[in-house]
Amino acid sequence: MSSEKKKSRGYVSSTLGCYCPRCREGRLFKNSISVKLKKNMEMYKDCAVCGQPTEIEVGFYYGTSYVSYLLSILISAFIVIIWFLVIGLSEIPLLVSWMVFNGIVLILLQPWLMRLSRSIWISWFVRYDPDWKEHQPDDVTERLNADQANNW
Repeated sequence: MSSEKKKSRGYVSSTLGCYCPRCREGRLFKNSISVKLKKNMEMYKDCAVCGQPTEIEVGFYYGTSYVSYLLSILISAFIVIIWFLVIGLSEIPLLVSWMVFNGIVLILLQPWLMRLSRSIWISWFVRYDPDWKEHQPDDVTERLNADQANNW
């Protein structure tokens, strides 16, 4: 065992920080979060640190819509509970104002939710490898079709 091994990030911090799930060191996204959604979602083809491919197969990230939906529900539930405890929902104007507030919060969080959904999704399919320097990433080239890439 090498004494120079540094402690890696945990699963939650690497997923929330959008780091590679295999090495937990390389960034998944090229740019920082911005309102330009096209730049916001640009991912590296492979992890710059360990070489793990981020596009595992054609349409791999379609499932992130379910993750994003679940996160939106959890955020909305949290907001409605806090709203109910602080302001209340006994009258229609209070309910409408909560709906407007919640909608604004979800729209503002959307760039972050999209990235977080991708980070969570890939972390379910790529396992952490503490000895990633000794092992090559799985070869997924047979599952990719360059003609169908970005064919939305």
